[in-house]
Amino acid sequence: MDYLETIHPELGRVVDNIEKVMAGKREAAVLCLTALLAKGHVLLEDVPGVGKTMLVRSIAKSLGADFRRIQFTPDLLPSDVTGISIYNPQRLEFEYRPGPIMGNIVLADEINRTSPKTQSSLLEAMEEGSVTIDGVTRQLEQPFFVLATQNPIEYEGTYPLPEAQLDRFLFKIKMGYPSPKEELLVLNRADGEAPITHIESVISKEDLIGLQNEMEQVYMDDTVKRYIIDVVTKTRNHPSVYLGASPRGSVSLMKAAKAFAFLSGRDYVIPDDVQYLASFALPHRMILKSEARYEGHSAMDIVEEIISRTPVPVKRSMTP
Repeated sequence: MDYLETIHPELGRVVDNIEKVMAGKREAAVLCLTALLAKGHVLLEDVPGVGKTMLVRSIAKSLGADFRRIQFTPDLLPSDVTGISIYNPQRLEFEYRPGPIMGNIVLADEINRTSPKTQSSLLEAMEEGSVTIDGVTRQLEQPFFVLATQNPIEYEGTYPLPEAQLDRFLFKIKMGYPSPKEELLVLNRADGEAPITHIESVISKEDLIGLQNEMEQVYMDDTVKRYIIDVVTKTRNHPSVYLGASPRGSVSLMKAAKAFAFLSGRDYVIPDDVQYLASFALPHRMILKSEARYEGHSAMDIVEEIISRTPVPVKRSMTP
């Protein structure tokens, strides 16, 4: 894909801003902005020290958005995330004290280090954009974007994310190690004041909300929608798959493809958008059979196999 070349002018300024801080992470930045446009969320799984936290901080500063960080630990409680009602003896009433979930850009750091009960406190916020405390539902300020991180190599003291939680993430991505040339740039930037202290917002939160609304007008032909359905259906029927992607996976892939097309400067979706994004939007929604895992297969491999074997639509639908 030409995600490195053609980008929507306003969003391109955000990507360029992030690149002042992050060396060689343009693809990760583009994918995060795609999720942000689609009003989705991202699970970033990678080893420590590759810049996961710095990436989300750069996005927040580039948008002039309210950045909140939640450090997930085994003793974290749901109220530590969503907030709590505290009794005020002077007013003789309970007052709501907002939790860190009440931000625009929320970093859920090492999300798999806390209990499933606390993890579940994010479900309503990620799906419905609200939190319910003591029977009172409070809407979250828009834009609202959760970027959760987890370390894939440590298992002691961690809790695997349940399927319902994973299904709330639009993308699951990896950043990877930088190339030697990129790492040299990292060292040069670190040899002095941190670059993130100098970057400023390039678009406002209101501008982003406007772009999200514009993205909704991107056209997707029925042939491309049927292509998405074909790909997702094959994840459910594959002999190595115990549980395939849900209908939410189909909807997520559709929204992601529209957002990516908009970010690429187009007002229509092409099958290439779906092919590129399927590897980030579908594997984490799938559960493989034990024998497939034993043989070394991964959900990513299966999605790539399905994409390679699924006929690509070449004609536009004739329906109006």
